[in-house]
Amino acid sequence: MVLVAALTVATVGACDAAEENPTSENAPPVVAEAAATPRITWGTCPALAEGASRDPRLTCGTVEVPLDHRNPGGEKIQVAVSKLPAAKSGDRRGVLLLNPGGPALPGLETPGAVAPTLPPSVLAAYDLIGFDPRGVRHSTPQSCGLDDPSLAGLFPYPAADGSITANVDHARSDAERCATNAGEKLRHFTTANTARDLDLVRAALGEDKISYWGQSYGTYLGTVYASLFPERADRVVLEGNVDPTKVWAHAKDNWGKAMSDRFPDAARVAAAQHATLGLGGTVDEVTREYLALADRLDRTPAPVPGTALALTGSMLRTVTYSLLLHNDTLPVLAQFWKAAAGLADGVLTEADAQVLRQVFTSPPPTPGVPADNQATMFLALTCGDTSWSSDVDEYARRTAEDRAAWPLTAGMPANIWACAFWPKPLEQPVRVTGEGPRTMLILQNRRDNATPWEDGLGLYQVLGERAAFVGADNGGHYVYHQGSTCVDEATVTFLTTGRLPDEKVVCTDVAPR
Repeated sequence: MVLVAALTVATVGACDAAEENPTSENAPPVVAEAAATPRITWGTCPALAEGASRDPRLTCGTVEVPLDHRNPGGEKIQVAVSKLPAAKSGDRRGVLLLNPGGPALPGLETPGAVAPTLPPSVLAAYDLIGFDPRGVRHSTPQSCGLDDPSLAGLFPYPAADGSITANVDHARSDAERCATNAGEKLRHFTTANTARDLDLVRAALGEDKISYWGQSYGTYLGTVYASLFPERADRVVLEGNVDPTKVWAHAKDNWGKAMSDRFPDAARVAAAQHATLGLGGTVDEVTREYLALADRLDRTPAPVPGTALALTGSMLRTVTYSLLLHNDTLPVLAQFWKAAAGLADGVLTEADAQVLRQVFTSPPPTPGVPADNQATMFLALTCGDTSWSSDVDEYARRTAEDRAAWPLTAGMPANIWACAFWPKPLEQPVRVTGEGPRTMLILQNRRDNATPWEDGLGLYQVLGERAAFVGADNGGHYVYHQGSTCVDEATVTFLTTGRLPDEKVVCTDVAPR
């Protein structure tokens, strides 16, 4: 269980509504058909981190793209691409590009991870294509030289008394480090340019169109691609969705409610084990115990044996957020709460210590990749896609209001980010609309603490007739292959036949967890 790998959503604070969804009139031209783009030479994939493994069928290559798509003859960067070929049959349709989200999660290994969840009909229809987005891992990786390289360090929980003074200092420091160490070039590492890269990947693959499956942040990348290149997007699956009208300053507006909706799923797991965990016998009791523990750790952090870490209230909340993303980690989360309570009490069993080691063990480094690469690119995308407010007093006011309304998130969703001190973006966000062919499927869980139900509905409203909506009465961040035959059949039917539901569907066949 690796904490950083579980953080898979872009979230940001407050800005003027007028900056939320401007048109793309000032955007650089979209990528023209790249007849001269060389085909990918497939070969060995880059070295893995120690102990990691990959699907042996996977091959890799690179595509050269412009750093600045407004200047295609200028400096070039590399995009690393992988392929898991379609099963040999006469049913191949084309390619299915996969993006696991983040922002800034690497995707080179994603085909090997996704393939076991897909039926033979889909594996026969598509080459599965993974890629590290520009700036990420093996695609000309970027670094700000951040002191805290984990994404957890970017989630700004206020101090125990609600003050955001330290958050302001941290946000300003991160922005200054990125300006100094990564420099002006980092401004080109945006979602719009990543989408333009994908069209050059399409050309290098020799395909007229690409199908696409994006999760979390990957849904925004997919909708941007389909907006820039509507006739080149074949079948598009969007899972755990970002509302494009909230990118990025209001992307966390629903987080407090989403956590309130999702948290009881884990609290029920803990309550069912009250005899051994001692966290309370009801959802309300577990919730009160959790809030009290978070407050204690805010005021008195507890050193974690065998590490240089001290468990704070912010860390408790961040781990909780991460483990709520998956239904199968809810039992681990309940054990983590018990271990955290024991740590705070100064009574830690060996079993509790093992849980803490499991949660806080960092993954081994990937050769050639800066330690802060994902955190750097998380900031590059969330800050570089759109403008943010720089009004510190407004952040403080909104944080206090959010903290009072939603105790489980303690004001974090409205707090200040490095984006408040970031340079002005080079272009305005790509405008996502309902114009284009009906070739998109939205998958959304009702109790998703990372990309809430309301945001999936928001995307559905924006896309209109372009998309179909299949929701699941389920918790967690992932929808496909999570226990709903209704969801899985709709997804496979779309990928293999192109058929979409005529009306909004909400699947209720998810087995109780």
